Amino acid sequence: MLKLTWHDADGVVVRVGVIGCGNVSTKYLKNLIGRPSIRIVACADTDRTRAETLASQYPGMRACNVEELLFASDIDLVLNLTAPAAHFDVSMAVLRAGKHVYSEKPLATTLDDARALVREAEVARLRIGVAPDTFLGAGTQRNIRLLEDGAIGTPISVSAAVLNAGPERFHPHPDFLYQNGAGPLFDIGPYYVTVLTAMLGPVARAAAFAVSGRKEREILTGPRTGERFEVETPTHVTAILQFRHGSTATLTTSFDVVQTGMPNLEIYGVQGTISAPQANSWGGPIFISTGENASFVEVPLSADAEHGYMGMGLVDLAASIVECRPHQASGTRGFHVLEVLTAISESARRGGVLIDVTSTTEEVSTGAV
Repeated sequence: MLKLTWHDADGVVVRVGVIGCGNVSTKYLKNLIGRPSIRIVACADTDRTRAETLASQYPGMRACNVEELLFASDIDLVLNLTAPAAHFDVSMAVLRAGKHVYSEKPLATTLDDARALVREAEVARLRIGVAPDTFLGAGTQRNIRLLEDGAIGTPISVSAAVLNAGPERFHPHPDFLYQNGAGPLFDIGPYYVTVLTAMLGPVARAAAFAVSGRKEREILTGPRTGERFEVETPTHVTAILQFRHGSTATLTTSFDVVQTGMPNLEIYGVQGTISAPQANSWGGPIFISTGENASFVEVPLSADAEHGYMGMGLVDLAASIVECRPHQASGTRGFHVLEVLTAISESARRGGVLIDVTSTTEEVSTGAV
């Protein structure tokens, strides 16, 4: 395990470097700067100009190249914000450089690569974490407590859906989200599978069907407005999941739906229903109905001023290193989520064949957890 020896006025601090200085980096950094136990000290990108631009916005943060950051003596943990296709290579390089790593979703693009990362972290006794971290937010945590307290009785099923007309409406470079290994399943699905497994435990098996609404898409915003590109992956996926304890869920992810009135997330128990916000949010509102004729009433969240933020999984990982405890947005959890998504994709490719999921959220150890 990497030893922490750097202190400031607040005590032991985990020093963080960022690899990947694209759009999402600013969203992370605005939430991470100033957090206890964390100091952002450097950033790197294959495009040096992007790294320098990002560093100039945050006093005390320097720009460097990727190799310099990997072997910098003043960095303990690396935040991997590269494109999904690069997650494995970058995270593996971080681990082999003797540093902890926290990656944007997914952990890797294949199960073999994800398994190799988890094993490497275990051997090196380093921490590996992965987004999404919305399950740590006040919304999902409140749902978990409601289920644990028996607020709706035994959970029987969940209806989960994220339906929209596609990211070309707001993303200036959306074509990568329509390539193989992406699409709504791997772009938005990780949020839902992570939240569902946090509430109901690991998935045992999955089956799915998928279609693509259009063969081409048009970019509708930014400097490439009007440019058309080919669609390589299914854009509407409907899955059925069975959890190990017996409950089921339907999960639909789509870039083909112009308008919908379908709820994002509802949990059905033998004594009531919980209606929750979309899984890529950290807060509420949450509504509950108990009894056949009972109206939905809002459930208050915790009194904390902050309900969640992008990067709280990394903050928890850093704190867990200092406190010598397990972290929650772990490589173990990320591996299970990826296996579920891969099973859905494989089932859809094979026309709805039932696929077993062999991992659990605890089964694959990172060694440091």
